Amino acid sequence: MKKQLILASALLCAAVAVAGEFSAGFSRADITPPLGSFMPGYFKIRRAKEVLDPLQINCVAFSDGKTTAIVQQFDTEALSDAVADKCRDAIVKATGVPREAILLHASHTHDGGFLAMKSSTGSAAAASGDGVPNYATAVDLLYVDMCATRAADAALAAIRDLKPATLGVGRSVAKRISFGRRYLMKDGKVRTNPGTNNPDIVKPVGNPPDEEVQVLRIDRAGAKSICVINFQTHPDVVGGETLTADWPGLTRTVFEAATFGDSLCLVLNGTQGDVNHCNVMPRPGELNGLTRDFDDVDRGYDHAKHMANVIAAAALSVWMKCAPLEAGEINYAVDTVRVPAQKAKDSDEKNLAWAEKLWALHEAGKDAEISKIYGCYGMELTTEVARAGRIRRLAAGPDFFDLPLISISIGKSVAFGGFPGEPFNDIGKAVKKDSPFKLTLLTCLTNGSRGYFPFSDSYKQGGYESASSPFGPSVADDLIAGKLKQLNALYAK
Repeated sequence: MKKQLILASALLCAAVAVAGEFSAGFSRADITPPLGSFMPGYFKIRRAKEVLDPLQINCVAFSDGKTTAIVQQFDTEALSDAVADKCRDAIVKATGVPREAILLHASHTHDGGFLAMKSSTGSAAAASGDGVPNYATAVDLLYVDMCATRAADAALAAIRDLKPATLGVGRSVAKRISFGRRYLMKDGKVRTNPGTNNPDIVKPVGNPPDEEVQVLRIDRAGAKSICVINFQTHPDVVGGETLTADWPGLTRTVFEAATFGDSLCLVLNGTQGDVNHCNVMPRPGELNGLTRDFDDVDRGYDHAKHMANVIAAAALSVWMKCAPLEAGEINYAVDTVRVPAQKAKDSDEKNLAWAEKLWALHEAGKDAEISKIYGCYGMELTTEVARAGRIRRLAAGPDFFDLPLISISIGKSVAFGGFPGEPFNDIGKAVKKDSPFKLTLLTCLTNGSRGYFPFSDSYKQGGYESASSPFGPSVADDLIAGKLKQLNALYAK
């Protein structure tokens, strides 16, 4: 029976694509969870009380007549390894598309549903022996199953929608909506998101953010065009207990409306680990639609709409003038990069005892007591909780982690390149600069969620990202080298 299903899937792919002809298809599936569902994204329990906009899987299928590849974007904070595996298994069973040709990307909205069970780095807090967090209800687990089914449905629908297609590329910029979130303070420390107009800020740490908006235009015979937008910053703009796809989902809505309903839009979030919407030195009017939240971060749904307007406008500014790209064979690759664990200095008895004590207070809901004892508030409190969690997890953990990298290429023109976590902004800059492809679309949190990928200097400087990362200081350089090696190998095929 299994062989018959795979054969039927292969015949479906062959029926909708002519050998040697490049084609593309699109589909969309709703994955809005029920109210009361757990919402990941912070070091506290939140359950959904309101839906601001629907959560979706957006899917594009590509075929050259012989090989079919799937790119899916989920409106969720993260896809853990276990959930990504479950979704890919369902897609393979439904379509026969090779597992290695399936790229699943989480947009990283902090106001989505529960798709982030324990990963291979043990990132889920307070998990039971089977890897399921103890705050997960039966409804939360059923939601995971539903999304796996919807992922398969979306892949099948996109394949059925395959139409002969041509490609084009456009590039623009989205100004003053993404900012570095790490700052040197007067006390000599580096803080993540120190708060708007904080008088103790000395200067930002790191390079300016990558404000590039990349656009892949896919025109199809007798069907709506597909727009793939690639931008890079944290979708942690709304907060609270409201479900929303944040700026990636709102950008889709704005773009499709502005093109008079003639297009379908997919938004891919790039290397966003150290950048977000927080403008600590705003100009007059730039705080409109924002309210200070529990962790000293200004958030607001209206600001997410503003970001969507800016990104969609940047894409629209080049949409009708995209330069043609030559399509070609579909190729794909999955490679592994081995990186050291961040455990050497923090696994000693003294630091482990500190971590256990702080974590026990956090689990007991006594964050106010942590602040009083250790003098940390707002994002500093979040940083110390994350540090304690990482020390606990890695005290008896492995010395190395194997990180999977996936890329899908279309001829020598376009490459999609995924990272299984949150890469710093400059990782994307480096890969795009040296990629052999004319257009390289990079995605964070792809086929898994392993944690932050900081550069080596941030480990000495401090801040939330390096405090929480399970990986050692070479991780960013290791990933850049691994991704470029992968892209060059695909280009040579």
